[in-house]
Amino acid sequence: MTLRVVLADDEPLARKRLARLLREAGCEVLAELSGSAATLEWFASRGGGEALFLDIQMPGLTGLEVLAELQDPPPVVFVTAHVQYAVQAFEAAAVDYLLKPVTEDRLHKTLERLRHQQIPRRRGPELAALIPTPSPRFPVRAGEGFVFLDLRKVSHFEVEDEVVYAWSNERFRTSWTTLLEIEQAFPEEGLLKVHRHLLVRPQAILGFKPLLGGRGDITVTGGRVLPVSRAMTPKLKALLGLLSKEPG
Repeated sequence: MTLRVVLADDEPLARKRLARLLREAGCEVLAELSGSAATLEWFASRGGGEALFLDIQMPGLTGLEVLAELQDPPPVVFVTAHVQYAVQAFEAAAVDYLLKPVTEDRLHKTLERLRHQQIPRRRGPELAALIPTPSPRFPVRAGEGFVFLDLRKVSHFEVEDEVVYAWSNERFRTSWTTLLEIEQAFPEEGLLKVHRHLLVRPQAILGFKPLLGGRGDITVTGGRVLPVSRAMTPKLKALLGLLSKEPG
């Protein structure tokens, strides 16, 4: 059975190679598209095909974002050089994926799934909610200039002498002077003020150790141990599911 397919990849060599492999496997390649804009334009003007081979990381919109824009896409096979993106796409959108460089054996398995209609067809609006929201970024000092740090790679913020530092394995100086400014900058992130000088990202907490006097210590990504105030300890334990339940 001849499959009529479309492929989209901003890397010319990868696009050309995949097109050759598809043709050698008996597919009819309807279009070889150079990126997200070309893909949206092609489907808006022509559409069709029994499968779309779609690169995830492209300039402009990502493959998931492109897919969410399409009203009636064919079954999609994601193609990527990064395994973490491939697994995420496969789990989130319930489609197949191929890792670059694509091998003939792995491609044939995918084509068999397509031929037996084992890859579900999803409409673009269904996928809109599956697109991960980009992580907020903020500037930190680097020499005489600035670089941007991904908030979700930060374990905690520490204020010292009216200077706020962000910890992401090492300490980076920010332009903020109080922890309140950070809480106001990222109200949706659920940052926790565990001590008067410490603001922690909850997802970065790896462990909790109770101490005498109703206090505690937490271990965060990067291995640093941080104190938790007596007032904050019960709230943190509740958040972590560590409060003991009374019998009866």
